Amino acid sequence: MAFRSGRHSLQIPGPSNIPDRVLRAMDQPIIDHRGPDFSALAKSVFGGLKRVFKTQQPVVIYSSTGTGAWEGAMVNTLSPGDRVLAFETGQFSNLWCVLGEKHGLKVDLVPGDWRHPADAAEAEKRLVADKGHAIKAVMMVHSETSTGVLSPVLAMRQALDRAKHPALLLVDTISSLAVNDFRHDEWGVDVAISGSQKGLMLPPGLSFNALSKKAVEANKKAKLPRAFFEWQPMIDTNQSGFFPYTPATMLIFGLNESLAMLEEEGLDNVFARQERLAEATRRAVRAWGLEIQCADPKAYASALTGIRMPDGVNADEVRKVILERFDLSLGAGLGKVAGKVFRIGHLGWFNDLMLTGALSGVEMGLAAAGVPHKRGGVDAAMEYLGSNIIGMAAAPRAAATGR
Repeated sequence: MAFRSGRHSLQIPGPSNIPDRVLRAMDQPIIDHRGPDFSALAKSVFGGLKRVFKTQQPVVIYSSTGTGAWEGAMVNTLSPGDRVLAFETGQFSNLWCVLGEKHGLKVDLVPGDWRHPADAAEAEKRLVADKGHAIKAVMMVHSETSTGVLSPVLAMRQALDRAKHPALLLVDTISSLAVNDFRHDEWGVDVAISGSQKGLMLPPGLSFNALSKKAVEANKKAKLPRAFFEWQPMIDTNQSGFFPYTPATMLIFGLNESLAMLEEEGLDNVFARQERLAEATRRAVRAWGLEIQCADPKAYASALTGIRMPDGVNADEVRKVILERFDLSLGAGLGKVAGKVFRIGHLGWFNDLMLTGALSGVEMGLAAAGVPHKRGGVDAAMEYLGSNIIGMAAAPRAAATGR
């Protein structure tokens, strides 16, 4: 590959950019994962994760990707043959269904067009009709990483409550945790699933289950086979700051630092900053005359924006031109939208100049690839950012007041 000067621009929707502080936190000698220093580190991390998930209940850490955390959520709460209700909002919602079927679950999938959120009203209708309570869990993706669609978790909980249905609520927060507001306890989530490589600003390799008391009770009766993903041994040993197996020590060092950064900025300021950057991106897309993959403005995710290409234009070829010409990586379209969509990630450790640089690369790349569009997307984004600085101004005040 030809020599390139300067830093590569990574604007995929995860893994996201890793802060220098986090890299430095992981760049140190390894320590004894059975010793007192690690115990103190782990206790700090568990406390920080509870504050990010907004829960008082246990949070389990796996040495795995988010797929492992989804498996953990299923095998710890369900039994062979159980029915689950799921919603098609994109590639990852579908992959969780495939995972459930591999475990012998019966998945009732509510089909979707990959442009709209999970329908809580449809969920309520199906739950009311389930007189025998055969449905044991409702599975949904909060922020669908393949499409940029954000689904309403609280509305889904309210649908369950109105239907007076005992099903568990399992929620994928992989690209929404520390990006969009999420309230595990307040919203009545039973198991939240997440990963390290997006809003938590870490490399891939850690994943999480945030639990409810109801989920812990369901665990006692669940019959799906489990070993590595079993909750109870981890809950028991985590109380003293240890794990029942060798943990990913260096990633936990990094996680402790990323949690500190989130608290220094303040979660509400983090949410406002990332939504502000997302809105600037959407204004650029509209100015280019292109279409946003998420068709419902009330369901825009803050983590990423999916951009639909005009008919006859291959999105992967556009991404290739942008990578080769400007050393800028963008997210590919997945599954049903492969070749039709590319995705701009604007989550995690990210600011105005990083965004405008990425949008400049996209605008130049659209021209270089011959994509029909209008110029001025970067200007539209800069105009919005320059006139909307409330979110940026709030962060220093939050940091100054301490934790």
